[in-house]
Amino acid sequence: MLILKNKDLTDNDVTDFDIYQNRRKFMKNAAGVGIAAATGLPLIEANAKAVKSPYSTNEKLTDYEDITSYCNFYEFGTGKSDPANNAHTLVTSPWTVTVEGECEKPGKYNLEDLLKTVSIEERIYRFRCVEGWSMVIPWMGFPLADLIKRMKPTSKAKYVYFETLHDPKQMPGQKRAVLDWPYTEGLRMDEAMNPLTLLGTGIYGKDLLNQNGAPLRLVVPWKYGFKSIKSIVKIHFSETQPVNSWQKANKNEYGFFSNVNPQVSHPRWSQRKERRIGQFRKIKTQMFNGYEKQVAALYKGMDLKKHY
Repeated sequence: MLILKNKDLTDNDVTDFDIYQNRRKFMKNAAGVGIAAATGLPLIEANAKAVKSPYSTNEKLTDYEDITSYCNFYEFGTGKSDPANNAHTLVTSPWTVTVEGECEKPGKYNLEDLLKTVSIEERIYRFRCVEGWSMVIPWMGFPLADLIKRMKPTSKAKYVYFETLHDPKQMPGQKRAVLDWPYTEGLRMDEAMNPLTLLGTGIYGKDLLNQNGAPLRLVVPWKYGFKSIKSIVKIHFSETQPVNSWQKANKNEYGFFSNVNPQVSHPRWSQRKERRIGQFRKIKTQMFNGYEKQVAALYKGMDLKKHY
């Protein structure tokens, strides 16, 4: 996989929307993977589906430069620009993912081998941070459900637990006790199997940069961004509900579900509006980040103010 480190980026590497659209037209007209490979396009582009996913939004995309320079990734620092400045220390190839717990096919899998068994597609999703800002991101990836089915979880598997790489030499932010490392997250099984839930491998038709969670991250568009764990090295199927990193840090402010809900304020700020990066005026936050039709049934009968 092609990995572009932030220190190697130039203005020519930053793809604006018009150039991105032209590239997609080219891919649609190209006669298969051979042409894509001959032009030197990254592997992720060569394998991407040219058609837009039915799950994609038509909203204006956030600029590639903003997506890759304005990030939360505390493993590389707590400032928004820290990940872009510091994540070049992360080595993402080779990369392995350990699968364990209540499943029939546990083991350590090479990411390259896993990607050979899936179809990479584009999903343009809204991304809402719990801090009150948002983006619209053209992700590349594949449904988490595809991987789960391959691992054949048992009937005891009620939750899926994820873990980020823990290596302070590569991730200098882990030298500080900002969180209880390694970073962990989890989903209920029906959330994990929902068609919207994605394992992301790229943005804007390019492989993920380190600061965005390379080489493999979770994308759950109806939840606040911290649920979309980055640089995944472990997937664990569990009978019991896991405790995520931000719950450990402050259970009064961060719950397990963390669904986007404008009716439930964070203890220190309102969630009714959000600042879309690249735009001036704030916009109203939508229930479940605008994905209510696709996911509301998952929480039928639940008190969403209590189970935040």
